[in-house]
Amino acid sequence: MKSYYLIFSLFLYGGIAFAGQLPDQKYSLVKAESYVQSCNYYLLTLFEKLPEINKLLSNDTTLSKIAGEKKFNLASSLKVCGNNIDCYLEKVKFSKEEIRLIGERLLQLYGTQKELKSMVKNHLIPSGCYVNLAATDDGEMLKKAWEQDARAVNFALAVYGDRSRKPNYPSIDSISFNVRSKDYHYVLYDCSNMVLEDVRKSKLFFMPTMDYALRVIEVNDRNRAADYEPMERNCNKLAFERIKTIPWQNYKYSVILVPGEGPEIREEALSGIGMLRCRVAAYRWKEGFAPFIVVSGGKAHPYRTKFCEAEEMKKYLMEVMHVPENVIIMEPHARHTTTNMRNCARLIFRYGLPMDKPGITSTTMEQSYYITDQEMQDRCKQELGYSPYSNGKRLSETEAEFFPSVASLQIDEDEPMDP
Repeated sequence: MKSYYLIFSLFLYGGIAFAGQLPDQKYSLVKAESYVQSCNYYLLTLFEKLPEINKLLSNDTTLSKIAGEKKFNLASSLKVCGNNIDCYLEKVKFSKEEIRLIGERLLQLYGTQKELKSMVKNHLIPSGCYVNLAATDDGEMLKKAWEQDARAVNFALAVYGDRSRKPNYPSIDSISFNVRSKDYHYVLYDCSNMVLEDVRKSKLFFMPTMDYALRVIEVNDRNRAADYEPMERNCNKLAFERIKTIPWQNYKYSVILVPGEGPEIREEALSGIGMLRCRVAAYRWKEGFAPFIVVSGGKAHPYRTKFCEAEEMKKYLMEVMHVPENVIIMEPHARHTTTNMRNCARLIFRYGLPMDKPGITSTTMEQSYYITDQEMQDRCKQELGYSPYSNGKRLSETEAEFFPSVASLQIDEDEPMDP
């Protein structure tokens, strides 16, 4: 039995071996006031929202000193930076030395403070948000999770603050402002001023930097990670409530996944290819392949579109194909095919669907073969660091099985709109 469990765990986790505790499908994520924050920076959210951890870190002499220095730097930027846009961000980003010192201090505190040990055991590990970090023990995992969140905050500041880095998909995810404009420095001045207001009462070391990242994401209209949240109480309410009533033994597959196809014409809500993909999936649902259809795709194409692929596909399925709303699960955040697959695997896990039952992708022939091709697996590993699924049998020219991997729970540190 033990060897079977190990083999099954390796299968679900995409071939990655894990020591000790595994992510828990019954775990409920802790939410910040901002979904953008909790989706991108989950460890920092735990630091802020768990009262005993907030108090511990706020009262720590080493860490509170860093918090004071960050606030001082922010205040000084209003006086000395002027029209130098690089200056504002240099004052607030985490330096490599700060990241190292904070990591070492967290590791020291972990060794002596039961609150941190409890947080790692009861939140950090069961959440799965850092499931792919290679760590020798739980204390090392805490340190690596901190380092990831620090890099993620710095990345958002670099992409949407001073444009010192490009997003992974510049054609759809770039900064909204012209940073070469003679007036752009006023944007950063106002952000610095507002962040000082936001964090005035906080003693947490990361708040000035994290809050600044959230502000530049917001003013660039890049809060896409929060779209439709909380989904289980909004766009997915009826489907979510129906999950617990499903007799899973009556179905071979858990879901039928329809990856989106964003239109390139700004006024077009749903592309013709998107319609065809929905139609194919509706036929498979009516044949009883699975109890749910997952429509996946965010506000991606064209640049700064107001149309969400998943929402428009849901409308088409309901209005044209007469699929009931409680059958359709929206996944409104994915920005490309790799994250169509990853985010579907996440929803299967988070919504309590059976992870040991395969799903199927149901789409047009070209995309169907692309998803099962080695090129797609290679792209996933290059862009995400792992593959969020493994291929099963091909069922037809437009359908193929996939097996979701729990590795998909890993937060992506360089995709702030779909982490």
